[in-house]
Amino acid sequence: MAETILVTGGTGTLGRVVAARLLGNGREVRVLSRRPAPAGTPYAWRTGDLKTGAGIAHAAQGVDTIAHCATGSLGAGDVAATRTLVDAVRGAHLVYISIVGIDKIPFPYYKAKLATERLIENSGLPWTILRATQFHDLVAALTRVQASLPITFTLKGRFQPVDVREVADRLVELALGHPASRVPDMGGPEVRDSRDLARACLAAAGRKKPVVAISLPGKAARAFRAGANLTPAHADGKITFEQYLDEH
Repeated sequence: MAETILVTGGTGTLGRVVAARLLGNGREVRVLSRRPAPAGTPYAWRTGDLKTGAGIAHAAQGVDTIAHCATGSLGAGDVAATRTLVDAVRGAHLVYISIVGIDKIPFPYYKAKLATERLIENSGLPWTILRATQFHDLVAALTRVQASLPITFTLKGRFQPVDVREVADRLVELALGHPASRVPDMGGPEVRDSRDLARACLAAAGRKKPVVAISLPGKAARAFRAGANLTPAHADGKITFEQYLDEH
């Protein structure tokens, strides 16, 4: 029997790549979105809202695996949305993408991701959780959003950015495999100072301006500066930040 896989957040940065990678071999790939299906979509589109629960039971009916890539703005509502999903599912393998260091860095978004992990672990469903470092896209956006400023600011610390396509490949591998609980973290190929990454982004855009690293107060910022967001033992990604910039 062909496998049916539901991708939540299937139009987002990660979810759309995961959905595309899953197509083929007779699988039915469903994409959950609040928006109507675009013309010519290759997916079995399901319109639903994890916030309200509308359409979720229909979207989850008969699925074998769920690649849960949906997330709210700064994690708002993630726990409630995942609870809605869990309540609608009967026995499906739930694969969740999380973030390295969320148990050590008490940013509000990270707290929400950690609470979501705990919910999944105690859901009674077969599950797999992968934690990854920040995507190249996010690290670059932190610089690009400041394009109009005379100075680029960055958080004092280091990042280990990873390419979203490589994370998608790993998530697909897990979704097509057996439930594995918490799997090893996944990070990018290089640990880099935040200022170095900002300068690389500016150089790729043909710009040159001062880069200032700011040191925020508090436990979360201290944990970030200490490298709790890094996983150097799992530098599994191959695509460097400069290679990403060359493509974008």
